[in-house]
Amino acid sequence: MTIKEAILKSLNDINCLTNYMEIYNHIVEKNYYDFGTAKTPASTISALLGDFIRNGDSRVKRIKQEGGTYSYYLTKNEQEIGIDVFEAFTTTTTTMPPPKQKIKPYDERDLHKLLSSYLKNTKIYSKTIFHEQSKYGKDSNQIWTHPDMVGIKFLNLQTKTSQNLLKSINRVDSIKLSSYELKKEINSDSELKKAFFQAVSNSSWANFGYLVAFEFSDSLSDEIERLSQSFGIGIIELNANPFKSKLLFPPKYRDLDFKTIDKLCKINKDFEIFIELIDKLMTAQERYYKSTEKELDELCDDYFDSDAEIEKYCKEKNIPIDENETTGL
Repeated sequence: MTIKEAILKSLNDINCLTNYMEIYNHIVEKNYYDFGTAKTPASTISALLGDFIRNGDSRVKRIKQEGGTYSYYLTKNEQEIGIDVFEAFTTTTTTMPPPKQKIKPYDERDLHKLLSSYLKNTKIYSKTIFHEQSKYGKDSNQIWTHPDMVGIKFLNLQTKTSQNLLKSINRVDSIKLSSYELKKEINSDSELKKAFFQAVSNSSWANFGYLVAFEFSDSLSDEIERLSQSFGIGIIELNANPFKSKLLFPPKYRDLDFKTIDKLCKINKDFEIFIELIDKLMTAQERYYKSTEKELDELCDDYFDSDAEIEKYCKEKNIPIDENETTGL
């Protein structure tokens, strides 16, 4: 594995706030990486941890300690170590990043695995919904009915007692369902309006609706912000390294629309099975929970396990990669 992968693996093993020296010692102890004749390998670990933060890699976070030192941890382990898991979703930025190369020969659905990896890092299960497999799937109007992807996040309570209490009061409060409309690029006002209101239409059933694109023209930043705030649709800019993707504007919460959920279940089998497994997981007895969770995970979209996989995938699919920020080392 690369040094970065060794760092991520060690952070996951340690699973608590830790510093660069403890991470270095763990890498050496587990033989995750051979530093060879490097004179200051611990300093290299420290520098690379800083790179995760400076480059906006959402997998790693840090906390400043007394004396100016930093402790690091994995975003996906926030709940287990007592860090507020929702912090990353409430940060809003109005700074639009620079435009990327405009010629992109990849397919829109090639982006789904990038988005599923970004979501999996925040413990959201996601599933692509193939509208062409629905009843009347050849009807072009169906693009205003189906989301491109759906996601589910469970409230991760730590004790069986609190879990049972929540289920007995209102099971809907224990989950958050999301809808995602994906686009390769949005470069004009007309493209933005069409994509945005497609996202509004396709997400009417969900708690949260998102418009996701690999590229937004920076000339549209003011209009994107206005539409997001007016209609409550979240905006995500996807990156070739999914862990550097950015939540530009957060969505507003809405109650579930069960009539629309019922309609989608009737016309699309993928969506129906997804909803069935959510209900099965929410009602599963403790002894069946792990097997049901595995069943849901297997139904959901694939995601990347390493930086090397991401880079290989993007090159195979001709998805543009910023040469100054390659995912590997």
